[in-house]
Amino acid sequence: MDTIVSLKQAIEQIVKEKGIDRQVVIEAMEQAVLSAANKKYRNTRNLEAHYNNDTGEVELFEYVVVVEEVQDSYTEISLDEAREMDPECEVGDELGEKIDSGDFGRIAAQTAKQVIIQKVREAERETVFNEYKDRQWEIVTGQVRRFERGDLLIDLGRAEAILSGKEQMPREVYRPGDRIRAIITDIAMTTKGPQIILSRTHPQMLAKLFEAEVPEIGEGLVEIVNVVRDPGSRAKIAVASHDRDIDPVGACVGMRGSRVQNVVSELRGEKIDIIPWSADIARFVCNALSPAQVVKVFMDEEQRTLEVIVPDDQLSLAIGKRGQNVSLAARLTGCRIDIKGEGKVEEGDLEEFASFDGTHVEEEPEEMAVDEETDQQQPEPEIAA
Repeated sequence: MDTIVSLKQAIEQIVKEKGIDRQVVIEAMEQAVLSAANKKYRNTRNLEAHYNNDTGEVELFEYVVVVEEVQDSYTEISLDEAREMDPECEVGDELGEKIDSGDFGRIAAQTAKQVIIQKVREAERETVFNEYKDRQWEIVTGQVRRFERGDLLIDLGRAEAILSGKEQMPREVYRPGDRIRAIITDIAMTTKGPQIILSRTHPQMLAKLFEAEVPEIGEGLVEIVNVVRDPGSRAKIAVASHDRDIDPVGACVGMRGSRVQNVVSELRGEKIDIIPWSADIARFVCNALSPAQVVKVFMDEEQRTLEVIVPDDQLSLAIGKRGQNVSLAARLTGCRIDIKGEGKVEEGDLEEFASFDGTHVEEEPEEMAVDEETDQQQPEPEIAA
């Protein structure tokens, strides 16, 4: 009895502290006792289990139907026998008798413990899911817990998140216990609990880092229009200002480059080109090709295709190593960009015409192998419709 009383007290305490529905625990205990009893009696009897709040135990009852002639001794009882129990009973009545629950009380105690643990776990999972479900695209900091087939399991404190291999930065190496920052890209509830997906390669990771570093972005004075990345290598971010007195590029760069340098450090040296956005597509493309200079632009507005003419000595710079610069520019602007050198235009030789539509180039032409990144001022390009 002491065990049962202590069990009752424990249930009441858990219900109060964890906020679990008391009836859920009681019903689970009743079902456990009933299942164990039916198994013992091989489902030959009509049994019911009920929790007695006064005694703190699950009581087991056997029910039989009053009949004139007994055909099933497990579920039926004769009228004469029934009237020994209840003188007023009639044929067709159902009589219930409490039977010795024996070891079933211990089963109830074990079940209560299991139910409590399960419900606490479910409540904690629900709490974690509710805490993170509205935090998509938020940067979080966690600790590397372990590796699973190339994926990192990150401890966020109250929750565990997954940073898959494809969402990790190239050449980054982590060990259990290392601190790591990543952006939440998805939160879903699964049978195993909330699943939080992280990324360090998503463009929004870069955008959120700038948002944290640049107060003007948080205040709405500077807007990040678009971001494209080759994670771990190079990125371009287009920014616009909603205040004439604020230079969006300068705001993102910061005093002596302090703001952009903090972002670069977090991304392990990833080069970042900050591009002023323009509603003029041709001008925007010229900005996006920075640091290369542009001489002239031929534009097909309907097809969103631009032919960009650059000085011959700027051709490899405009295209970039393995076509990276023009590829990022095309993805940033949403345009197809065709580039050729000034000398080739004069000669009318289109064999050296370089065409890019935002996809990577597998092989790098020898004459384009040098990536000369400079901070030269671009002259105003000539734009032709």
